[in-house]
Amino acid sequence: MTTCNCRFCQTPLQYSFADLGMSPLSNAFLSTDQLNQAEKFYPLHVYVCEKCFLVQLESFEAPDVIFSNYVYFSSYSASWLNHAQQYTKSMIENYQLNSQHLVIEIASNDGYLLQYFQQYKIPVLGIEPAKNVAQVALEKGIPTDVAFFGIETAKNLIKREQSADLIVANNVLAHVPDINDFVAGLKLLLKPQGIITIEFPHLLNLIKENQFDTIYHEHFSYLSLLAIETIFAQHGLMIFDVEELSTHGGSLRIHACHYNTRTESPQIKLLRSKESAAQLDKLETYTKFLNRVKLIKQNLLLSLIQLKKQNKQIVAYGAAAKGNTLLNYCGIREDFIDYVADLNPHKQDKYLPGTHIPVYSPEQLKITQPDYILILPWNLQAEIMQQLSFIREWGGQFIIPIPDVQIL
Repeated sequence: MTTCNCRFCQTPLQYSFADLGMSPLSNAFLSTDQLNQAEKFYPLHVYVCEKCFLVQLESFEAPDVIFSNYVYFSSYSASWLNHAQQYTKSMIENYQLNSQHLVIEIASNDGYLLQYFQQYKIPVLGIEPAKNVAQVALEKGIPTDVAFFGIETAKNLIKREQSADLIVANNVLAHVPDINDFVAGLKLLLKPQGIITIEFPHLLNLIKENQFDTIYHEHFSYLSLLAIETIFAQHGLMIFDVEELSTHGGSLRIHACHYNTRTESPQIKLLRSKESAAQLDKLETYTKFLNRVKLIKQNLLLSLIQLKKQNKQIVAYGAAAKGNTLLNYCGIREDFIDYVADLNPHKQDKYLPGTHIPVYSPEQLKITQPDYILILPWNLQAEIMQQLSFIREWGGQFIIPIPDVQIL
């Protein structure tokens, strides 16, 4: 049992949400010369706060260690680029953005999103903590500061007269160990009539669809509207609109502003009712989740064992962080999975953390012609199955692990 307090309200954490055992950092890929060296594992044990219902993981490693040399580059996903492009058009139309406005993205990665605002001649600035990723954005001509975001970063930007008309933060709020510092920084940086949009995987979908593999050490928090409204209100920010998205297995995009500068949309009330009906305000909803996780593990292992007994070759596709949680929790190594194929050259010719499964280019699939491909980033299964449709030529099939094990 943890002795930590809630990272938002400081209530002692007593109730377990999911205990996935010991796990390495999900993006700590290994080189060949590291395979015989000691590897750090940390408890992957998630708790829920009984007061504010923020689901959270204890911090074991500093953010600058996790994100200093990052291997995730957003631009390698065609569907995510399309998502970013559609978002850009929507924001420009809805909020009448033009060349007189400044768009700041927090955790801007390789410039995957801000490049589209630039195409409309709208000034942009990226804030990205990973220096190697920020360098890619800079090479594209996207202004980018290498920094972790919080109150101090916001103050520095204000001194440079770079307050924002639109602040974008996609899939970063969950990565923030000090959520109060982050949200307070948002309030400081936002112009009086400005807008904040934040996207994050919806905790409700995580629970309903058994998405336990989205739990890993980069994700300190797992968020619902219930929890995030409480946090934002504490810092003088109001969530006035919300959209339900299909990305990452089901996400929310919240629209926030300074208090009383906009009118609350009907969608907010509808989503509150939806979360209430799902009993996200009841501890029992959280504490019974682990039993369903165990069943997924058992079913996946049974399926893989049966296939290996038939001498079938199984490989995986997509060296995603969520995949590393799945493989480590289930104890799946090279005795089941020969290798992982991934488009990202920064991951190729390395080894997955914990399981030490090698990562190759997707070209390896045509060479080895595996019988089955386990899709680790299951949220991109449609895109991946289309890209890899050629495996049908030799009778190959796909395995989808979440929300239930399927062979397609």
